[in-house]
Amino acid sequence: MPHAPPLGALLRRFSAGSALACEPVDQGLLNRGYRLRTTRGRYFLKHHFDPRTADPAAIVRQHRATRRLAEIGVPVAPPLPDREGRTVAVVGGHAYALHPWIDGRHRHGGQLSPDQCGRLGALLGAVHAGLERVMPPPTRTHAAPGSSASGPAPAETADPADTFALIDDLLARVRGHSPADPFDALARHRLLERRALLERHAGRRPPHGGAAGWVHGDFHPFNVLYRGDSPAAIVDWDRLGVRPRAEEAVRAAAIFFVRPMGTLDLPRVRAYASAYRRAADATPEQLAAAVHRVWWERLNDFWMLRWHYERGDTRADPQFPAASALVVWWTREYEAVCGAFAG
Repeated sequence: MPHAPPLGALLRRFSAGSALACEPVDQGLLNRGYRLRTTRGRYFLKHHFDPRTADPAAIVRQHRATRRLAEIGVPVAPPLPDREGRTVAVVGGHAYALHPWIDGRHRHGGQLSPDQCGRLGALLGAVHAGLERVMPPPTRTHAAPGSSASGPAPAETADPADTFALIDDLLARVRGHSPADPFDALARHRLLERRALLERHAGRRPPHGGAAGWVHGDFHPFNVLYRGDSPAAIVDWDRLGVRPRAEEAVRAAAIFFVRPMGTLDLPRVRAYASAYRRAADATPEQLAAAVHRVWWERLNDFWMLRWHYERGDTRADPQFPAASALVVWWTREYEAVCGAFAG
């Protein structure tokens, strides 16, 4: 097994028995996870590998948050303590945590009924309201790792001048890739298309981000486990931090409810957003402003292409066709998208 964890040392530390089976879980983009079966039960072993999220103090903060959320009824999977009551085990310079295994499956927004879409929005609203109850008042030191926000201070919005320079750099990288392949052709088409869109809409740059609070930071289908029709657990709290909350609601919807051709399922978005507003006590005006900022963010964002061409990391490539088409459709249907979130 590549990157095999030190199972013996970890299981002794957590008094979790002897290993019977250990299989990698491949869905995470940041860290490594393992489905673990021992003589004492089934577990999820998490290796906090990515340096941006592997600080033990930040991991402890995540663990404390999930434990407190569980106490107030939010479906999460808090980590298990070791023999000394600690939830982070550092072995060989690497940080690990052991969680109970949660039976469940991931569900995309298209697999949810309108009622279930509303329950999903209410769940995220409960997360935001719950975090406000259980976490300390946000400060600048609580920003999520790698986020553009730096605590409760307003988040900067993308500067079109920087984006134009990035587009030119990425186009040069596309031209330099040999032999050219279909991904290169789509990347070039979307980069040229995005440059034209940005030239047309450069004057619509929004002001700084809205009111910030504690957020999950990565709320999407692979981080919500369903058992039957109901969410069983929200997992992967690596990006827990302080950001504009309404923007997380919009970003999540843009992942859950995007269709393969790059459009949003607006009736499902409407059910989700209406329930989120009630649960989070958010106003239509806050959601409309968040829609504008996330639209602008998407218009200026090329993280998938940067992973592909700068890092040689192709794990996000399957998401690129729909994600890159979405911002074009969103620009054309801007008023309808706003209405679905704020109406």
